[in-house]
Amino acid sequence: MLSRGGLTSLFLLLLVQLAVCIEDYYKVRTDYTELFNRRWQSSHKGRRMQVLGVDRQATDKQLKSAYRQLSKKYHPDKNPGDDSAHDKFVEVSEAYDVLSDSEMRQIYDRYGHDGVKQHKSSSGGASGGGHDPFDLFSRFFGGHGHFGRSPGEPRGHNVEVKVGISLRDFYNGATTEFQWNRQHICEACEGTGSADGQVETCSACNGHGVRIVKQQLAPGMFQQMQMRCDACGGRGKSIKHKCPVCQGQRVERKLTTVHLQVGRGAHRDSRVVYENEADESPDWVAGDLVVTLAEKAPAPEDNPDHVDGAYFRRKGDDLYWTEVLSLREAWMGGWTRNLTHLDNHVVRLGRPRGKVVQNGHVDTIPGEGMPRWHEQGDSVYHEHEFGNLYVSYEVILPDQMDAKMEKEFWDLWEKWRGKNGVDLQKDSGRPEVPPSSSSSSRDEL
Repeated sequence: MLSRGGLTSLFLLLLVQLAVCIEDYYKVRTDYTELFNRRWQSSHKGRRMQVLGVDRQATDKQLKSAYRQLSKKYHPDKNPGDDSAHDKFVEVSEAYDVLSDSEMRQIYDRYGHDGVKQHKSSSGGASGGGHDPFDLFSRFFGGHGHFGRSPGEPRGHNVEVKVGISLRDFYNGATTEFQWNRQHICEACEGTGSADGQVETCSACNGHGVRIVKQQLAPGMFQQMQMRCDACGGRGKSIKHKCPVCQGQRVERKLTTVHLQVGRGAHRDSRVVYENEADESPDWVAGDLVVTLAEKAPAPEDNPDHVDGAYFRRKGDDLYWTEVLSLREAWMGGWTRNLTHLDNHVVRLGRPRGKVVQNGHVDTIPGEGMPRWHEQGDSVYHEHEFGNLYVSYEVILPDQMDAKMEKEFWDLWEKWRGKNGVDLQKDSGRPEVPPSSSSSSRDEL
């Protein structure tokens, strides 16, 4: 046990460390109060709170990538009513605001949080104030600080992508990912199109983006037309030193990975909407990425366990299967089949000896179809309901018989036909002899 004086000294030491480590913009800070409550365990395990989640040697690109991911994750629009998410959003924005400035980053690396506050104060700024996290967010995501669209703010087009999903993944549910060539705001120039960050007002249109052009129609007659400024492309801004990455276009296309969650029993051609995840641009709010779940044709690579269910056919919540029987099995019975379903459980088919199966007969097996999808499917209280499995039988006759087999079968059929057979010709009521033609047959041209 620590003495009273030792506890006091330890508490003062912790307060000093808490003041010094008030916030680590790069990676983590430790909750020393929790450590103190644990009586300073030798393992020094504390609750770690992520800020940008990078180390001190992180490049500018790594810092930007971390900010992009975390600012979208904790944005208040994505977490309505969650005050902790709002605080994390502000914290992430403040960290990137400091570390993205080379001068401020050097000050922070040497003097920490207090050094940054003193520098801002000596420069005439508020002590730690004046930072607008939504303004910083707008520099990365299309000139707006919030998700969605403000009145009068242009919105980009939605992008529709079709992703092939195997029937097995529709049945069991799956977490997968796909890539598409998305337009991003250029990270190198942060959407300005300028290598040095300097953007000037276009001298041709004086920043209006349009020009008034006069066209002579006849002597003394002129027509004025408003045209888009070809010097700046209608943006009203001009760039002297174009960004080498986007060539002044302010955007670039690159493969983007999207994580996709397929709910168990999801409908074929159902749509998953990713809000504001379509093409980005500084000129508009990104539209939505709309993913359509299409069912892929069965393929061996999607069936590593060689389950029969991979070749089921789906219609709504029901599944369909065609089972092939030989003439002996269809006529005599005495057979069994084990179908491996889409989740590897076994569905048993069969007939006892003496039970005939007609060609085209359909068996209905309740509860062996697709799971019925529900919105509350992720709830621990949710119980899945299932459609039906319909099994149709197709009887395959032998292509040929040898002479002995043909004679034995013929004798057997003749014996039973004589006792209780039915003459289908007589039973149909059709004439015995076809009527003779009055004219001789001949070839027709």
